[in-house]
Amino acid sequence: MKNILLVCNAGMSTSFLVEKMKAAGAEQGIEANIWAVSDAELHENWEKADVILLGPQVGYLKGNTEKVVGGKIPVEVINMLDYGRVNGAAVLERAIELIG
Repeated sequence: MKNILLVCNAGMSTSFLVEKMKAAGAEQGIEANIWAVSDAELHENWEKADVILLGPQVGYLKGNTEKVVGGKIPVEVINMLDYGRVNGAAVLERAIELIG
């Protein structure tokens, strides 16, 4: 089971992307727990995740997020094109690559 956390401003703008990622995972037979939270909820959620993906609008938080996780899990900003196109399959693929 892969645990993929998406972070955005209010936790809402990524909800459609989460659904697309879940659908892509189901199609590919990938077991994944994927959820989105606001940046304010990061501290309560990051330890449950195997990877953190930041929405492009909060990409400026990458350095701070990396400090919070202390190198325990990967942190990356979602590719802007994939985010804008709500390309759940591509974002899921990248998350799995980062998890290793």
